[in-house]
Amino acid sequence: MNREFQPHQILYLESGGARLYAEAIQIVKSRQLAWVRPIMLASASSVDPSLGPTLYDMRNGADLLWPIALFRPALDTEVIPLLVQLEVHQTDKLGPPPAAQKLRAFVEQVWLDHQNVFQ
Repeated sequence: MNREFQPHQILYLESGGARLYAEAIQIVKSRQLAWVRPIMLASASSVDPSLGPTLYDMRNGADLLWPIALFRPALDTEVIPLLVQLEVHQTDKLGPPPAAQKLRAFVEQVWLDHQNVFQ
């Protein structure tokens, strides 16, 4: 599928009920890669889906260079409410969430689910 993503566009990767939202920094068309800066990981609640997703702030995490084929464009109407929630929850927490561990686990799961794209 041909995707024409642009720098600063918000994209997401999806795996197992979780979505990693990220800002596109650069699209490397010749290699079909996207350089993205993670914003947040939204993980669906398995206990009570009515509570909405659990959000993890990824803004201080590492950038990713990932195949374009795995990304989808995020809609403003879905991202903006999540960003507001993320900011509200940041003021409630005493310590930082385990963002680096969550990002690593998510990236590993996406890689396992889509190994054919990485070959």
